[in-house]
Amino acid sequence: MMPVLTARGAGVRHRRRWLFQDLDVTAEPGDLVAVVGPPGSGRTTLLLALARRFRLSAGHVMIDGSPALGYVPEVTAPEPVFTVAEHVRERQALLGRRKGEPADLMGLDPELTGRDLTPYEKQVLGLVLARLSKPALIALDGLDNGLDAAEQTALLKQLTEIAATGTTVVLTARDIDPELVTTVIRLSGREPGGRETEEER
Repeated sequence: MMPVLTARGAGVRHRRRWLFQDLDVTAEPGDLVAVVGPPGSGRTTLLLALARRFRLSAGHVMIDGSPALGYVPEVTAPEPVFTVAEHVRERQALLGRRKGEPADLMGLDPELTGRDLTPYEKQVLGLVLARLSKPALIALDGLDNGLDAAEQTALLKQLTEIAATGTTVVLTARDIDPELVTTVIRLSGREPGGRETEEER
């Protein structure tokens, strides 16, 4: 089976320190990859780099298929005045889909506007929109940002179901039970110039 995601010697340097470096990771279809670490450790940068949305300072990332971003604050935040249904219609139009094509809203109220979505609902909308392009990989930021324990469990259940269809999922969190995912990439953010990534599989 061909891996969906392959990173070799990947690193990003910001000013005089490495956010991460010497990262080697491989993800198969259906894998769940968690990037964990404290705030400011470079989680979002690494997530975007693995989705090929951030330029590397070293190494390379290859994706077999197309990646899509789920909810990444300040990158894919919903439009405040658009409803869920309008977000879906806009994305379908960008993808060249025919008007009125049905979409799985994953339980969201189609009339809710972006400004009224809870952090959990923003994550779900991100997944709804990402799945429209039938990507090989979906990346989303902040599994535990503003979500209570029940919402985190519900979101992880949805991600596991998406992964079960063969889509590779990459997510960030402050921490996660390694039993719930395929691979954990830990960022310490404490060692300027040193190796700051550790992969657990």
